Amino acid sequence: MGRGRVELKRIENKINRQVTFSKRRNGLLKKAYELSVLCDAEVGLIIFSSRGKLYEFASAGMSKTLERYQRCSFTPHENSIERETQSWYQEVTKLKAKYESLQRTQRHLLGEDLGPLSVKELQNLEKQLEGALAQTRQRKTQLMIEQMEDLRKKERHLGDLNKQLRVKLEEEGQNLNVIQNMWSSDAAAGSSNFSLHSSQTNPMDCTPEPVMQMGYHQYHPAEGSSIPKSLTGETNFIQGWVL
Repeated sequence: MGRGRVELKRIENKINRQVTFSKRRNGLLKKAYELSVLCDAEVGLIIFSSRGKLYEFASAGMSKTLERYQRCSFTPHENSIERETQSWYQEVTKLKAKYESLQRTQRHLLGEDLGPLSVKELQNLEKQLEGALAQTRQRKTQLMIEQMEDLRKKERHLGDLNKQLRVKLEEEGQNLNVIQNMWSSDAAAGSSNFSLHSSQTNPMDCTPEPVMQMGYHQYHPAEGSSIPKSLTGETNFIQGWVL
């Protein structure tokens, strides 16, 4: 009488379950090896036990078999889209984590949300703030020194311009003095020539020549004179007939 048909269900006895797993696992690995040898087939077998232990068999290498499996299971277009989507998802995840970390660091630098930090983290934060403060002061000092140097350069430049203007003004003053001296010398020479010419002229040459006059001059008595107006007409009449 043959063996009866075994009902397929989970074996509740732990020892029997482990024995059955070992026997059938070895038989399955043996059948996979035989199939690959007899039929020249590329066989890949992966088994995980209930405890998570791995058992595998690959006639051409597991990684090679898996790559071939992926190429056959997905079309190239779908595979590229899936890879690109997965890559973008990973990039977004990294950027999101970095953004959250930067926000958290900024809040800590501003003195916010310091409660969850430990003593060591607070000491590190203190060192960062001290280093940032030292760099800020150093940069401030450097900028002040550069501004002072610029102001000194401007001061020297303005001093040179002042000296140039002073020299130019002195030259203009000297030229003005020379012109004034020339004018005064010319004026003195002209006055001396005029006096010499006046002294050389004959006083007799300046006497007026006699002039013959017809008629008579109208006689006008001086203001305050005691001559009566009635005589002025007669006098003028008499003088009109005298040559």
